[in-house]
This record gives sequence, C-alpha cells and structure tokens, in this order.
Amino acid sequence: MIPTLNASQQRELEKMMSGEMYAASDNHTLLDILAATQEKCFALNQLPPSKEVERNALLREIIGRTGQRFKIISPFFCDYGFNIEIGENFFANTNLVILDEGRVTFGDNVFIAPNCAFYTAGHPLDAVERNDGLQYARGITVGNDVWIGGNVVVVPGVTIGDGTVIGAGSVVTHDIPAGVLAAGNPCRVIRKI
Repeated sequence: MIPTLNASQQRELEKMMSGEMYAASDNHTLLDILAATQEKCFALNQLPPSKEVERNALLREIIGRTGQRFKIISPFFCDYGFNIEIGENFFANTNLVILDEGRVTFGDNVFIAPNCAFYTAGHPLDAVERNDGLQYARGITVGNDVWIGGNVVVVPGVTIGDGTVIGAGSVVTHDIPAGVLAAGNPCRVIRKI
C-alpha cells in the first residue's frame, strides 16, 4: 500500500516510478517507506513456516497485489513492496530479492527457484551523478507460465514472455520472448519450447 504523501513527496515517488533520475539517498520520504518495509520483511522472515496464515497476511500487507493462491518461502526481501504484483499460483523459493523501485509484475503460474533477484534500480554511469546519490528505476515484467531457475538475476527494464524458462545462473539483461528456453550470462535464447 502506498502511504499518504504530500505534494512534494508524491512528486519524488512519481519520479522514481516513472524512470526519471531521483535523489534516493537523502530523500527522507523514500527512506521512511524503505525502513517500514524492511521492518515488515524482518517480521515475516522471523515467522516459522507453520504460521502460514500469519505469513500470508503479512505478505499481502507488504506486496501491492497478490493472487488468491501463492507461496513465498523465507527469507524474502523487497524495498517498497507496493510496487510488486504477483498473479495466481505464484511460487518463490527461498531468498527471493526484489528491488521494486520500479513496478515488478509477475503473471499467473510463475515459479521461481532459490536465490533469485529482480533489480529495477540502477545508477548512472557518470561518477559525479552516481556520487550525488542519483538513481533511476525501470520496471520488470514476467509473463504467465514462466519458470525461473536458481540464482537468476533480472536487471532493470526487462520483460520475460509467457511460457518461457530461464536457466539457472542466468543474468537477464534484455527482453526474452515468449515460449523459449533461455540461459547464460548474458541470458540468450537457446531454443523454442
């Protein structure tokens, strides 16, 4: 859930979510939201697996939109939470990391293996801008019926098409079409499925 913000705070959040450069490191509004989400993620990761009802309730509080049926195995980490949407029958194994400065959308029937990361945040190549604390965000979209193998990293701005499988250890640096097996660093299409 996006907190209530004043006009200035809302503008900074809009800059972040629209892909514009914004000052992340000294923006108290964004840092406050990050801190609140970190607290919720910490609480979630302390709950035992047997507390499934409580875990799912807290995940619904953290994540912007969920399907009715989903399972995320701890530990789970995200930056804002409200920028994440997961579809029906979503499964993520242990150690899922989502830096959701930009929108991260997962379709239905998405399966994610352990130690996967989805990073929407990026920093300028220019050292002066980077040292000034500027960054940008580009959304990530994962289609329906996608399986992502272990230790995969997806970088800002990537779309993965429906029915695709991403092989373990891949670094996905550009869009991957629907209905393919793709793997590698950088991730590339190996064959159609």
